[in-house]
Amino acid sequence: MNAPFDGAAQRTTAEPGQPAPPRTLAVITAGTSDPSTTTMLATRVADRAVALAARRGFELGVRLIDLRALAADITTALVAQHVSPELQRASDTLRDADALVASTPVYKAGPSGLFTSFFQVLDNDLLIGTPVALAATAGSARHALVVDEQLRGLFAYLRTVTAPTSLFAAPEDWNDRGFGGRIERAAGELVALVAGGFRTAVRGDAWGSYQHSYGSAGGAELGIDLDSDLMRLATGGR
Repeated sequence: MNAPFDGAAQRTTAEPGQPAPPRTLAVITAGTSDPSTTTMLATRVADRAVALAARRGFELGVRLIDLRALAADITTALVAQHVSPELQRASDTLRDADALVASTPVYKAGPSGLFTSFFQVLDNDLLIGTPVALAATAGSARHALVVDEQLRGLFAYLRTVTAPTSLFAAPEDWNDRGFGGRIERAAGELVALVAGGFRTAVRGDAWGSYQHSYGSAGGAELGIDLDSDLMRLATGGR
């Protein structure tokens, strides 16, 4: 899923006296049931983020990516390296999003295989500098550390910036008043990162300082000077 990209993000600053341009929040959920508490948690965060963004004077549009509907496409991409149009559209949504909410169920002390497989088929450079709110659900509070111990590591590898407050919901948490406060805090942190323009600055001003994989969306090969003395020598020229 490699689309040439030089890191130049669209500027989202508004002209004086004009409203701020709309931003996009992608919500990724790996919930497999219907209804799904994993999706419910993700949408609660998204709803609060939309409301808090409005208070700051900008619109935040939400795009939902339901990985359950992409399960076969993700498996095919892993095994046969074939990317379906639906999976490509999901990748493009993430590429263009100003922020993400990523929510997964936890099974046997780890995030869903569907969730991790999706991020394994993504381009390594796709999410550089993107703000992310992390969330997980499980049937037991014994899994509470999975978000900070495993999800943060995954998103650090993808070079995102994660909100300080992570969210985990076991069955007993849904009626806890303090849990609503954590959702509010995580959404507020995410909106602050979007409003501050962190992603735009990183993908514009600092993009060239990152190490990019050959063939990735970062296009390390795009910066190769094919007319240099070394390249002419390598191709048998003078």
